[in-house]
Amino acid sequence: MSAPLSAGGVPRLARGVRLRHDEARGQWVLLAPERVFQPDPVGVEILRKVDGVRPLSLIVDELASAFSVDRARVAADVGAFLAGLVEKGLIEFGGSGEAGP
Repeated sequence: MSAPLSAGGVPRLARGVRLRHDEARGQWVLLAPERVFQPDPVGVEILRKVDGVRPLSLIVDELASAFSVDRARVAADVGAFLAGLVEKGLIEFGGSGEAGP
């Protein structure tokens, strides 16, 4: 259905999906029509960078730098996490950013 995740692809939340901090639960939740997902803290860090502007490669670079983790490992983990959300219809991927390649 969707193209494979590419480093230059720009992930964004699908229409109707929002990342919100739920004060009652005291945690971040991913809200989708008639569904609520509770991502773990690592997932929240990834999702907070999914803004429809940053390409996947920049998200990986920022996370690897912020947490001093091997970039290849971050790329694999972020790719797997986002691919799962793409399968659930929560994340969509566009082409490279508006500025072009």
